Amino acid sequence: MLLHSACAHVLCVYKSCPSSLIMNRVSPDKRRKMESALNQLKKYTVVVADTGDFNAIDEYKPQDATTNPSLILAAAKMPAYQNLLDQAIKYGTAKGGTEDEQIANTMDKLFVSFGLEILNKVPGRVSTEVDARLSFDKEEMVAKALRLIALYEEAGISKERVLIKLSSTWEGIQAGKELEEKHGVHCNMTLLFSFAQAVACAEAKVTLISPFVGRILDWYKENTDRKSYEPHEDPGVVSVTKIYNYYKKFGYSTVVMGASFRNTGQVKALAGCDLLTISPSLLAELSQDHSTVSEMLKVETAKECDQQKLHLDEKDFRWQHNEDRMAVEKLSDGIRKFAADAIKLETMIKERMHGVKNGQ
Repeated sequence: MLLHSACAHVLCVYKSCPSSLIMNRVSPDKRRKMESALNQLKKYTVVVADTGDFNAIDEYKPQDATTNPSLILAAAKMPAYQNLLDQAIKYGTAKGGTEDEQIANTMDKLFVSFGLEILNKVPGRVSTEVDARLSFDKEEMVAKALRLIALYEEAGISKERVLIKLSSTWEGIQAGKELEEKHGVHCNMTLLFSFAQAVACAEAKVTLISPFVGRILDWYKENTDRKSYEPHEDPGVVSVTKIYNYYKKFGYSTVVMGASFRNTGQVKALAGCDLLTISPSLLAELSQDHSTVSEMLKVETAKECDQQKLHLDEKDFRWQHNEDRMAVEKLSDGIRKFAADAIKLETMIKERMHGVKNGQ
């Protein structure tokens, strides 16, 4: 009876006390165990949703969100987003011109339409990607970026809330430099795999880089005898840690956003990175995970690291990047895959256009 009475009393107290008061009475260690890994991670790092699915953004409440052609393609196939596709087609056809010009205008409008919907759900910024097929044409990348920014501004969104994603080729990095310096457009350099790319981006003073953790791991598993790694020795984690330390040691303004994760171990091993962009499936895992997340990357530690400052002109950049076989192969592969998904999206738009014209 005494035990039953005690339990009833505890239950009564729990029901009547605000949750914040209960949490305040819990020791810090126990409180951490009650918190999800996702909430712990948010204390050290800005969490970004890597998705075009608005429902996932609603559920996990990230600060920012990123998209790319592959994510937009996947989302555009969902019934819930057909209205955005139809609105973009209506816009593209109304602009007139050749069929190719109409499709290009539709693509731009669709990417921005997804960005606008995302900005209704996040307090921060959205990243919108320039067509990967322009990756080796600086002038065209700049022109496309300014076109996307103009579409956002026409919709009442300041360029301060948009990051333009560019491939981290030499031409892409120089496009980023021009957009930042001359137009005040903030850039997110994507498909980044080599230290040379990271150094060149920092020297170009772009806003943000997105080193691809998971794709680096993929390459090592495919091209070496080793098939598994602990998080702290994961080659993608090691790469991002080195870049973060270099940036902080030498006081670069460019920030680091780890991307392309394969598991939550990689994510937790980079807690403390400026930002991490995470897929909905891994956000779900982190929200159900109650293990302790510690700050792994720190500015104070980075300032003590043993690295030398580099300066890379175009010749140095191309040579050093070329010396990293993994980076060369993954950059090329990434550009091809994003370009392929852009073509699939264009094909979907073309078929939809023809259906509308034929009254289907």
